[in-house]
Amino acid sequence: MDLKALAAANPDHWAKATAIRALTLDAVAAANSGHSGMPMGMADVATVLFEKHLKFDPSQPNWPDRDRFILSAGHGSMLLYSLLHLTGYADMTLEEIKNFRQWGSRTAGHPEYGHASGIETTTGPLGQGIANSVGFAMAEEIQRATYGKKVVDHHTYVIAGDGCLMEGVSQEAITLAGRHQLSKLIVLWDNNNITIDGPVTLSDRTDQVGRFKSAGWAVLEIDGHDPAAIDVALTQAKKGNKPTMVACKTHIALGHAAQDTSKGHGALTDAEQLIAAKEAYGWKTGPFEVPADVKAAWEAIGARGAETRKAWEERFDTLPRGKRETFNRAYALEAPKKLSAVIKAFKKQMSEGAPKLATRASSEKVLEVINPVMPETVGGSADLTGSNNTKTADLGVFDVDNRDGRYVYWGIREHGMAAAMNGMALHGGLRPYGGTFMCFTDYARPSMRLAALMKIPTVFVMTHDSIGLGEDGPTHQPVEHLAISRATPNTHVFRPADTIETAEAWELALTSKNTPSVLSLTRQGLSTVRTEHKTKNLTAQGAYVLADAEGKRQAILLATGSEVEIAMAARDILQADGIGTRVVSMPCWELFEEQDESYRKRVLPGGPVRVAVEAGIRFGWDRWLFGERGRREKAGFVGMHDFGASAPAGTLYKEFGITAEAVAEKAKALIK
Repeated sequence: MDLKALAAANPDHWAKATAIRALTLDAVAAANSGHSGMPMGMADVATVLFEKHLKFDPSQPNWPDRDRFILSAGHGSMLLYSLLHLTGYADMTLEEIKNFRQWGSRTAGHPEYGHASGIETTTGPLGQGIANSVGFAMAEEIQRATYGKKVVDHHTYVIAGDGCLMEGVSQEAITLAGRHQLSKLIVLWDNNNITIDGPVTLSDRTDQVGRFKSAGWAVLEIDGHDPAAIDVALTQAKKGNKPTMVACKTHIALGHAAQDTSKGHGALTDAEQLIAAKEAYGWKTGPFEVPADVKAAWEAIGARGAETRKAWEERFDTLPRGKRETFNRAYALEAPKKLSAVIKAFKKQMSEGAPKLATRASSEKVLEVINPVMPETVGGSADLTGSNNTKTADLGVFDVDNRDGRYVYWGIREHGMAAAMNGMALHGGLRPYGGTFMCFTDYARPSMRLAALMKIPTVFVMTHDSIGLGEDGPTHQPVEHLAISRATPNTHVFRPADTIETAEAWELALTSKNTPSVLSLTRQGLSTVRTEHKTKNLTAQGAYVLADAEGKRQAILLATGSEVEIAMAARDILQADGIGTRVVSMPCWELFEEQDESYRKRVLPGGPVRVAVEAGIRFGWDRWLFGERGRREKAGFVGMHDFGASAPAGTLYKEFGITAEAVAEKAKALIK
């Protein structure tokens, strides 16, 4: 590659792009850790994007109508950090660049949402960024149809590498985007033919251009180091009626001794090679020094967006007051005032009627009163709409000819659905929820973990939550999945016992601002256990006394979800034998853990024996059985200890010993 010719052909562009490369080399060298090659290879593409196409304003980084830039190839984080610093984002100082990958810095090894403005999503797990981008683009389409083009009209740009495109989630993402003709989505593929192990051809022979075309994308192929070609491609991409992939042929670690090798992917820290690379660039300043004229040119690029943003604010102010208020409320993640009232009224109706319903059906009934008062909700299912009960009549279906539809048929794409829902939540202004069978949290898990890490309130509706789903058998019967979700920090796992608790769980999920929720819902019908109406949201306490002991309290039965009615039946048996028994419903362990000790002590006092019953594995239950003033020798568990089997639900509960009689016998044995 003739660097001198590149520099001579476009000297101003070369200087700006070289600032990215130099800062990357310096930061990685100082940290003795990182990934140098991608930022060096994609610096030209990023420079043209930010200078000539990206709509952004560093002085108002969360301006709703900004273009979104997603670095799916998150290992190349110094590309993003350099751009944020150079264009004038206040919190991306030179000191942050110098502290790359160090304790307390905003410049983590991979970009983390919330660490610095301008980071739209947490990337690093490859494929997640491009999958998030589908949700970003869908959110833009929905809101443009809802509020009008004069206030919502922006693009989502993604830089993705070979690793992103090899990950299976990318196939789910690109076929979704192609099916829905998300023309505001533009993916810039860093086509450098290098992975950590060596050339891409070691492990793959995919025709990526043909792959994207077959999924309904427009594809452009360019030299990723030619600024004129990059500009033309981006201009053309913005005019199309399909999502566009721009295949940018680049050289990883451009200008370095490791160029075009697998070594170029990682940390280029050799001092002599670093100096040689800078000399090849014509870069004469010291470490972390950007010439004043180059920095000024970059800052001018950043400043340009303020005028566009102010013009948008003027247009936004012309919207009807009601639309402005709804828009601002939704972006602030504030629930409408009506939500609390409709939930209370619904709870009263259900307590009085006491229906026997599967909690998946209860969930649908709750959504029927929530969705009309929360226009920001967007529902969906991974090809299980009739099983997950996530669709209500008022939503309308999101499609090419109905952009303000609020229900998405995701297809059999749990991984892509979960990632795209995160993208919707990150975009702002929407409250996404989506369903599948709870066993398939295995497919959605990477995105569920990232939702928790990013502190975003995505709602994962997981139905068929135990052996209670019956004949589909152990492949579909979750036994360890509650424990997996509960083990994830910053996640609220709700397992409601009836329609009342389901309504309370939905209220909490849709008022959360920084915690994702998992709703664990049954296939089988459950009796209403909350027949006395209470306006207070008891589920918000995580656990509460559902039925107290009559006479001396000798046993406490703890249960969640479908097993609460089993615990109540066991209580009847024990009380008939003169054993005073309390039943504690525990719909959300995490919220109970957050309560002050005095409340937890009232619910779980020391002394009585404790038996937990749940149609899942025991893992995690010991905290409540013999922590919190309990005793190991006075604690027992009734639940699953292996995988399930194929049979009707009633048979399974009996054969696996999850019955009221078994719970009562366990308690009696511990009392003796």
